[in-house]
Amino acid sequence: METSWYIWWGLGLLATYLLGSIPFGLLIALAKGIDVRRHGSTNIGSANVGRTLGRKYGVLTFLLDGAKGFVPVFVSGWVMGTINRPDTPPAMAWAWLAFGVAAILGHIFPVWLKFKGGKGVATGFGAVLAVFPILGIPAILSIALWFILVKVTRYIGLSSCIAAVTLPLWVFAVYPMCKELGIFFERMSRYADRSDWVLWPYLTAAVGMAVLVVYAHRGNLRRMLEGTELRVGERARSVAPAESPGRS
Repeated sequence: METSWYIWWGLGLLATYLLGSIPFGLLIALAKGIDVRRHGSTNIGSANVGRTLGRKYGVLTFLLDGAKGFVPVFVSGWVMGTINRPDTPPAMAWAWLAFGVAAILGHIFPVWLKFKGGKGVATGFGAVLAVFPILGIPAILSIALWFILVKVTRYIGLSSCIAAVTLPLWVFAVYPMCKELGIFFERMSRYADRSDWVLWPYLTAAVGMAVLVVYAHRGNLRRMLEGTELRVGERARSVAPAESPGRS
């Protein structure tokens, strides 16, 4: 590849990181006169915003955080011509997936907040949804499972962990499923029997996403075991000023 391609790719990653760093949850809460870092789990993500300000603000935060992952990954995929291409070379696939990583890192480690941000679930979901269809379809399946689990358990953290862990399984299942049904891919059969098929970059990304989500929710899992984790519908309590805002 030409040197100019790497320059534009690097600048794109930087722009994606900066976009991911925009703390929409915090900005929405501050617009309402509340520092969400002093309430509930002290997290700036959609779950804590929803508990603190109400469901509609939580949903708005989720959509905006998701867009931080979806938009740069979709645009970069469109520019590189990787969207809806099962034959994307592994090197190009990694270059595309790097935009998702940059967006997630921006959300978790925002430069504007001294690198103390959210957990990256909504941004990660938006990113994998844009990697269509190899990660996009599994993302839809995982988010559907998440909704079911939230409805049953009313624990957002637990539901996020389980849904994330199933993402690699969905990725592995999507390929033969799409091949048999003959949807989305006109040339899928050409790659059906290749041992070096380009699934591996996407499968690796899905596993990495699952590990990140579980690690980011370790505090939620601990509080759930202790019986102190808030369920959906329960209001967040205020946190004393002496307590330091965090991501757990």
